[in-house]
Amino acid sequence: MDLSLLSALNAERAARRAAVLVTDTGSGAQRLVREVDLANDPLADLLGKQLRTGKSGTIEAEGTSYFLTVQAPPPRVMVTGAVHISQAMAPMAKLLDLDLIIIDPRTAFATPERFPDVTLVPEWPNEAIKQLGLDGYTAFVALTHDPKIDDPGLEAALRSDCFYIGALGSRKTHGRRIERLTAAGFDEATLTRIHAPIGLDIGAVSPSEIALAILGEIVMTLRGPRRSLS
Repeated sequence: MDLSLLSALNAERAARRAAVLVTDTGSGAQRLVREVDLANDPLADLLGKQLRTGKSGTIEAEGTSYFLTVQAPPPRVMVTGAVHISQAMAPMAKLLDLDLIIIDPRTAFATPERFPDVTLVPEWPNEAIKQLGLDGYTAFVALTHDPKIDDPGLEAALRSDCFYIGALGSRKTHGRRIERLTAAGFDEATLTRIHAPIGLDIGAVSPSEIALAILGEIVMTLRGPRRSLS
């Protein structure tokens, strides 16, 4: 590989940005396509489809064979709320190769005993998110029902490229949430990014079922067609 391509690929990796290295298997010619430039590439549809799988592979286009080396950041699920639902999410997320991060300033809840082998950030969301950052491969989930904890996280997520934003609560609870976020300056179009009621409609009742519904919706959003990032 050309050193300049390797350097550019490493830079995208360090910045948690997706990219595809396109190799013509016949001639050996290579080019790097960053996700932000995907729409302008002649193989845009095929590259986008391969990128959504998160896996490298071979494609055929107009009689030419290409090997696509996909570099996609590990998807993260950032959750406000060390609650029963997030406890149930932890082992499921691990099986799905999703990095789970729990943010909760209530140190009595955010403990290693309740969340073994999970990244715990026992701080207020606005401080935690400043450290962690949000990007197009981050899903944000609000689960506490406490506006002091959930709202700052939701505000940060709505200002970011998070591929998924969800919030737990009834329609009445979400209505009040929308009022608060509108007062904070968010318009109607932006607020429609929030999945609420959260999760796939599978009739979930228990914490484990709700966790399954949420993760199912996250995976569906991650692997489905996505808007271009900028």
